Amino acid sequence: MGETSKSRVALVRCESYDLDLVRAGVRRGLELLGGAARFARAGEKIVLKPNLLVGRSPSRAVNTHPAVFQAVAEAFAETGAGLSFGDSPGFGPLGSAARRAGLADVADALGIPNADFSHGRHVGFPEGRLIKQFTIANGAHDADGLISLPKLKTHGLTRITGAIKNQFGCVPGVLKPEFHARLSNVDVFSQMLVDLNRLLRPRLFVMDGIVAMEGNGPQGGSPRPMNVLLLSEDPVALDTVVCRLVDLDPSLVLPIRYGVEFGLGISTGIEILGDPIESSVVRDFDVNRSPRSTTSGPGRPSRIARRLMVPKPVIDVARCTRCGTCVSVCPVDPKAVAFPGEDRSKTPVHSYDRCVRCYCCQELCPENAIDIRTPLLGRLIRR
Repeated sequence: MGETSKSRVALVRCESYDLDLVRAGVRRGLELLGGAARFARAGEKIVLKPNLLVGRSPSRAVNTHPAVFQAVAEAFAETGAGLSFGDSPGFGPLGSAARRAGLADVADALGIPNADFSHGRHVGFPEGRLIKQFTIANGAHDADGLISLPKLKTHGLTRITGAIKNQFGCVPGVLKPEFHARLSNVDVFSQMLVDLNRLLRPRLFVMDGIVAMEGNGPQGGSPRPMNVLLLSEDPVALDTVVCRLVDLDPSLVLPIRYGVEFGLGISTGIEILGDPIESSVVRDFDVNRSPRSTTSGPGRPSRIARRLMVPKPVIDVARCTRCGTCVSVCPVDPKAVAFPGEDRSKTPVHSYDRCVRCYCCQELCPENAIDIRTPLLGRLIRR
């Protein structure tokens, strides 16, 4: 898809997670794009890919809400396609995470099985601009088509986690830390995400923006009602519209920038269908609008640059419960965050010289006890 092509994004107001309202909103959005039958046919194997970061209550706005999952599943079941669902949570197995998030109860009621997102196979991708081979979860690899159900949230590394980033869950969980360790810089990480989307080519994206997450996302932020559902075949266009909704310059979101450059989608000339975008814009949405990179620009920053200028994860001792999640998920070896002297009664401590600024610890801290803070010199330079 080139920059001169026109992509359509359906924007539908939905005032709550009342199931009847969500069903009506999803169906209206699908009709604006030509109906569910445009994206799935009878007999096809279709996998639904929600955003399932960790097992959290729907009230926390961490994952795709079960009402959105149910409305989309019901609409596509009517096409006669065989449905499954899956994701690779950042922490814990799919089954238990889906149960806590309310998705498993919906799937059980509708007879939708778990797809295998724990194991994968190597898939060559010669067309990749950065990555020439991925390991793709069996459930995603074996499906005829993928329907992506992202959540509108902020993110420490990529500013927002939207349609493009949602496909990272199609990489089995044990392999995701490897990407974070090797591609900790936001530029190359974003290029990887775009290549992954170019390989998987989801047929449709249905974003849950009814209650979004702002601030210290993608897990520790605050729920923020946005009252929108967004649907598109183009993840770049969809994420661009999200940026407009939260008053964020799309050029600062590198998955969007590389999505355009690599031909995944467009960021200009987007046709917005449904409700007017102006009535849904939230200008005080808490998101990183700094023109500086969330790491430090292309390439791996020097140790001095990381220490003096690059935003770093900082543990709030008062909120930390010493659960050890941050230590478990740190992808570098030796660990950049660890219990001092292996004493689990003490708060973990970061070794910033080893920290690659992937922010996995902040992303997956269950107590919202880790913030991303910019050192003084970095703040002065940004000003």
